[in-house]
Order: sequence, then structure tokens, then C-alpha cells
Amino acid sequence: MSKNSINRRDFLSSAAMIGAAGTLGSGALFASCGGGGEKEPAIVPLRPEAEWNLPADPLPDKAEDGAELKVGLIGCGGQGTGDLVNLLRAADGIKVAALGDTFMDRIDSCRERLQNSRGIDPQEVPDNMCFTGFDAYQRVIEAVDIVMLVTPPAWRPLYFKAAVDAGKHVFMEKPLSVDPVGARSIIASARQADAQGLCVVTGTQRHHQRIYTEGYKQVQSGLIGEIVGGNVYWNQAKLWHREKDPKWTDMEWMIRDWVNWTWLSGDHIVEQHVHNIDVFNWFSHLKPVKCVGFGARQRRPTGDQYDMFSVDYIYEGGIHVHSMCRQIDGCATNVSERIQGTKGIWTNNGLITDLQGNELWKYDADKEKEDFAQTSATVLELANWVDRVRTKQPINQAEETAVSTLTAIMGRISAYTGAEVTWDEVMAMDMNLVPDNLQMSNVDLKQYPVPVPGAART
Repeated sequence: MSKNSINRRDFLSSAAMIGAAGTLGSGALFASCGGGGEKEPAIVPLRPEAEWNLPADPLPDKAEDGAELKVGLIGCGGQGTGDLVNLLRAADGIKVAALGDTFMDRIDSCRERLQNSRGIDPQEVPDNMCFTGFDAYQRVIEAVDIVMLVTPPAWRPLYFKAAVDAGKHVFMEKPLSVDPVGARSIIASARQADAQGLCVVTGTQRHHQRIYTEGYKQVQSGLIGEIVGGNVYWNQAKLWHREKDPKWTDMEWMIRDWVNWTWLSGDHIVEQHVHNIDVFNWFSHLKPVKCVGFGARQRRPTGDQYDMFSVDYIYEGGIHVHSMCRQIDGCATNVSERIQGTKGIWTNNGLITDLQGNELWKYDADKEKEDFAQTSATVLELANWVDRVRTKQPINQAEETAVSTLTAIMGRISAYTGAEVTWDEVMAMDMNLVPDNLQMSNVDLKQYPVPVPGAART
């Protein structure tokens, strides 16, 4: 490469700084050498570049070629199957070796989709490598090199521990637990994975989305000044639900309807809105100190969850972040993040402005499409995972995603109870929502009431 050329790693950040200089004037970016006039303050980085939290820079379009890797998928629903298809787009030399799910019809639909989208004959994953039931995860983990955990979040801590104990590299979807006991288990397993040099990626795909990673660089470089607050939103229409089939037991119904039951999903503030909460945690490098939240249930037809949440989080340094999420048809939608600084504002649409609204930096999405072959964050995260496995460069996002999961759990507990909840309290709670005895049988559904603020913590 000539001295005057620029590689793909540098082009976005270099162009961004040039753009910022053109808007601000060079004095805002570089110390002035001339005399006369009042100098604009230099931009001060929030932290050294060595402390930045980026999964890869640049993000690989596709994983490096290497020895064949046998992958197993645990959780063959729509999300899990989609992740597996994306893995096959992200890397060559991947063999789908085993599938596991509570229900065989989900495995069958997964094999059908693999055939339709990737041309994989269903018998390439033969029946004797398809496992069902509550213990299916054990059989899958034994049979593979790398494993994908995409079941309802309730099982994540148990399955992650089993995979780490077996020395397997892991991709697992967010959130990582539904309760504090599960989150602490994830953190313990994450530290064990570190000791073993394993590669763990967690489905927080914004960490692998260039519009976010380049914005992160600008914020860490000090373009918006010190972070003083933020807003995070996931407001959308109703997700989905399953009416109970008379042939199903209560347990089967709850599992098939899992996004509507707190013990399975964590409620949508945890299962879905964790993405947005995680963005603030990631950009700020901070943890919450306490929160107060409220919520309500108005139209959800099944389960025991809320339709909406609003939470005021107070982070280290007294920084307030407003969190809002809703799943109700016919209402205003908004999935976004906004971070306020002393000098400017970053928003997830790839724009940084000063406090008067003047543009300081804008992400060039057209340039990304010209210069990179792959722009899907859900493919890029899997390319990076396999790349790290093959190049033996460990990555482990589990603990930071467990912190974001616990942040969301704090907000849910506060809304359900009406109480102020502190980080220290939630870290010490013995709350474990997953039933001790899992059987495909009827259960007393009265033990799953819709929470009422002011009542005991649930």
C-alpha cells in the first residue's frame, strides 16, 4: 500500500474527522499554532483508544477460510433458524451438524428453511442428530465445535454454562437471562470462558453495525464532550402471541407463547428493549446506580407481562437516562437511541450535532455500500465470531451483555413493584423465575398473575 493510500479500516473515521473539521473549524479539532483571536477548545477524548470497546476494526465482511467447523443450533424457531442461515452467509466451511429444540416440528421447519434458503438437504442433518426435549441441549453440545444458543432466554444461563464447561465457542442471542440469579450465572460462566480463551458473541448486533461503531468512535474521541444523559426507545406494534391449542399442556402452551411470559422472556423491556439500553451502556462505559419505573398492561391477550414501560435510570455520576418501550398496535413507533453530551448530541441515525443543532458529523451510508461487501449487522456479528474462532483471537461479550440485561431487569422489577431499585440490590437478589421442575404437564396458571405495583417483588 502506498503512503498516500487509505485502507478500509481508516476511511470512515478519517472522512468523519475531515467533515467535523470543515464544520467546526480546525481549531476545534487541532491546537492552533497561530496567534490572535480566541481559541476554540480542543476536543478531548473520553478515554484512550486502547480502552475502546469495539469487537473488530474493521469488521470482516466474511470470516476467513479455515478448517471445517461443525455447528449446532439449540432453539430452532424463527430467530434461531434465521441466525443459522446468517451464519452460513457469514462463513464458508460450516457444517450444520446437530439441531436441538423442545419440539420436533420446530426442527422440521428449520430443516425446511435451510433447504429453501441454502439448498441444504434435510437429511444432511439426519434424524439421529436432531434432539428434542428439555435435555436436547446436552446432546447438541457434545456433537459440535461451535454452538448457537437461541432458545427462549430462560434457558440461556444453563445452556451457556454447559457449553463453556464443554469448551465450546458460543454465539447466544440477547437477553442473557430473565432474572438476577441467571445474570450472575452468565457472568461466572463468562469469566470461565475467558480463562479458556473461548470466543463468545451475544447477539447485540449494534456492536457490529458500522453506523454505530463509527459513531462510537466519534463519541469516544470527544466530539460531543462528556456524556451527561440519554434517551433509549423501543416502541412498536404488538409482537405476536399463540392461542392455546386444546392438545397442548399448559407448559407446552407457555413455551410456544414464550414472548408473553416473564419467566421465559423477561418481559419485552428485557427481551427486546435490552438492545437500546445496551447502546447507552456501551457508549458510556457506565453502569446504572438505581432506577424508578412504571408500566401497564392494557391489550396483551396472553401471558403475564406488561404492554409498556417507562424507566428513569440514574447512572454513575448522576447521569439520567430515560428508557421507554411499548408493544401496542395503533400507537406511535420509535426504535432509537440518543446520547447527550456537554458539546453535542449523537443519535443512532448516524448524526452528531452541536447544541444549536449544527451538523458536526454524519455517517456516509452510501460510502459504506460502495466500500464493503456486507452491511447486515446480523451477518457481520457471525462473520466476526467465526473469524475469531479460526484466528484464535478470543472475544467475549457475555459479561457486558449480562450487565445490560441486568439493567433491563432492574427497570422491570421497579415497574412491577413501584419501588426504587438499586444496582447493589439487584446484584444481591435471589430471584430465580425458572421453575425447578420442568415437565410437559399442566400447571397452576394462577401462580403467574399480572404484577401490580405496590405488591411483593416478582
